[in-house]
Amino acid sequence: MSETTERNQDPGGAIRAQSARRGGGDPGTRGRTTIADGVVEKITGMAARDVDGVHAMGSGMSRTFGAVRDRVPGGAKSVTRGVKAEVGEKQTALDLEIVVEYGVSIADVARDVRENVIAAVERMTGLEVVEVNIAVGDVKLPDEEEEEPEPRLQ
Repeated sequence: MSETTERNQDPGGAIRAQSARRGGGDPGTRGRTTIADGVVEKITGMAARDVDGVHAMGSGMSRTFGAVRDRVPGGAKSVTRGVKAEVGEKQTALDLEIVVEYGVSIADVARDVRENVIAAVERMTGLEVVEVNIAVGDVKLPDEEEEEPEPRLQ
């Protein structure tokens, strides 16, 4: 409770109420919110994958290990693959490794990834994104086999 009422009796015997505030200031500013690196990494991974031209996230080795891990019963695709976040109290910096589709403009895809990631992270966390570093680790050619085939229905 943020308000208390004190009752004071004046010399004539009448009781008057006075309101006294406790813990002044906006309730939304009381306390501290911390956001784990993994939370920002998940938001970043989802936002990056939403961009047309991004085939996959992560280096070849991390995608290979991830494909094996994804096939284990109960395992799920890691949305943080290829993403590293450094989170401070008010700011974050992000490193991404992506694989692009053959034929797309890498510069345009990188710009679109930055814009989408920054918008999503800043909107959802309130953190300022100070940089988004993108490393293009591979290009997915049209005739290459998928490293992570979709499961078949039997």
